[in-house]
Amino acid sequence: MEFCNMRIIDTHAHLYSEEFKDDIDLVMERAEKAGVSTVYLPAIDSSETESMLALEEKFPGRCIAMMGLHPCYVKENVADELAHVKSWLDKRSFVAVGEIGLDFYWDKTFSEQQYEAFDTQMQWALELNLPIVIHTRNAMQETINRVKPFAQKGLKGIFHCFSGSAESAKQIIDLGFLLGIGGVITYKNAGLPEVLEAVGLEHLVLETDAPYLTPVPFRGKRNESSYLSYIISKLAAIKRVSELEVADITTANAEKLFSYL
Repeated sequence: MEFCNMRIIDTHAHLYSEEFKDDIDLVMERAEKAGVSTVYLPAIDSSETESMLALEEKFPGRCIAMMGLHPCYVKENVADELAHVKSWLDKRSFVAVGEIGLDFYWDKTFSEQQYEAFDTQMQWALELNLPIVIHTRNAMQETINRVKPFAQKGLKGIFHCFSGSAESAKQIIDLGFLLGIGGVITYKNAGLPEVLEAVGLEHLVLETDAPYLTPVPFRGKRNESSYLSYIISKLAAIKRVSELEVADITTANAEKLFSYL
């Protein structure tokens, strides 16, 4: 399959991170050759804002920034970090509020602050009529429960890096949210292919989470947007459709979600 003849969207990649500082031009060139027309850049915290916006400026229309506070960076200075997010949301337009959410994998010290930061940012997204991009780890049901009242008010978005159960997938879809599918789909014993067999392509978008979660056969190395072709191939095999159909439907899903652009 000639992926260069497709138009693919990477809905989640940290291409502004240090891992890409020496060869970002080549990374973007490879992405373009692989058919990746657009890469959405999720925010982390204030320390990354400058590099993220610089990359967006360097590749206008191809790299598009979000704004938000990642749950792993909710610390003692959460009020300052949220003020930083709000100042930028007031200053200019962004494609989404993200990545935001709950992460109880490493540390629960600031769990209450994570809940509060998540709620605050979801409320901002509602007020600005923006979608959200959610990070959840070791907190799937808690995250779904927190999103539900906002979804009932019309909030939309993506559960980034989805690798949950069939029941979780159903709950997320029932909220009107999309599942972000990345490299985990290629991992042996991940269980994700079995879950996705029963999920329609209309509920999925593609992502890399570069430089993390690199798909097989490059697992253990740095991820990049051009590797979406491996995710597309795997998803096409699971759904028993062509790579082109996977690319077309997931791209349309992403464009609809980020439609104000």
